[in-house]
Amino acid sequence: MRIGYTIGPGRGDTDLLMAALAADIEAAGFKACGTVQINTECGGDGPCDMDVRVLPDGPVIRISQSLGPNARGCRLDPGALETAIAACEQRLDEADVLIVNKFGKQEALGRGFRGLIAEALGREIPVLVGLNGLNREAFDDFTGGAAEEIAADRAILKDWAMAVLGETERAG
Repeated sequence: MRIGYTIGPGRGDTDLLMAALAADIEAAGFKACGTVQINTECGGDGPCDMDVRVLPDGPVIRISQSLGPNARGCRLDPGALETAIAACEQRLDEADVLIVNKFGKQEALGRGFRGLIAEALGREIPVLVGLNGLNREAFDDFTGGAAEEIAADRAILKDWAMAVLGETERAG
């Protein structure tokens, strides 16, 4: 079982790193399955719109919902997230690696990408997950502490992915 995670230092950094890594993996001739997040600033003090691109080639799905200017709380659209997960499930058979842009609140609560992560690991498909400190304890519980932390650096992430993919290729 190979599962790694990374935590970017600033808002949106992990999203950018995961998108770059997905491009690096594809350029090296491997097939990534999963999602990378694309944030679009909406201007003013409001939160950004959140979309995910299903790897390797789309679609792009809006996972945030507009709750109005005075709304508080989570803007995630769980139905849209489930649509993205279903699209990823259809592509898992062809994948060399699963990339999950974020082990977030849904995963911490036992939903979201959790089942797909477990399925990939059960099939010996390596997994790389973006993580934030808020969900670290739930992630550690989910992985039993078996996940490897990888520095939030594109070159280091790529080196990890290429090493893991090389091991998988030799074993297969």
